[in-house]
Amino acid sequence: MRSRTALDAETILAATEDVLRRYGPEKATVLDVARALGVSHASVYKHFSSKAALREAVTRRWISRAHGDLAAVAADTSSAAPERLRSWLTALFASKRAVTSEDPQLFATYRVLEAEHSGAVADHIADLIEQLRVIIADGVSSGDFTSADPAATARTVFEATIGYHHPVHAAQWQAPGADAALQALCTLLLDGLRPR
Repeated sequence: MRSRTALDAETILAATEDVLRRYGPEKATVLDVARALGVSHASVYKHFSSKAALREAVTRRWISRAHGDLAAVAADTSSAAPERLRSWLTALFASKRAVTSEDPQLFATYRVLEAEHSGAVADHIADLIEQLRVIIADGVSSGDFTSADPAATARTVFEATIGYHHPVHAAQWQAPGADAALQALCTLLLDGLRPR
């Protein structure tokens, strides 16, 4: 067996996504990935030490790709903190909704993979909450927000908006009025953060 292109981690991850789409997470194997690439399964193991390591890498890749723009929104200090917070929450919802509607088979697969790889998910959530903390801390510094503990406030905002980013709520994201409901929630949160 010979691959026509150089075998690297990114090539393997792309092939793994295709295999997961085709067979689902329960049936997909490293051997299936190797066959799709035209290589031996030992070649795949040279890059990923186990099936679990491969699946975790695919999960991290998907999370990164689906939410890559959020860090830029959080770091964009050209916008005031209240606008950044609203933009960030809106972008998070849009990215979650896009991945569910654009590739529902792969999204269903990733729900299973996320459950298996709580480390990848925990790291992702910690990163999202840190982005929120940065926005809130900037708002406290500018006088737009009040918070004795921006980290705790960030976690609270994340949890208050869980219906717009946790996969268990995905069926509701396409409902009429979902965007308006998120904007109403953003307004409520921003009002709560404003100094009195």
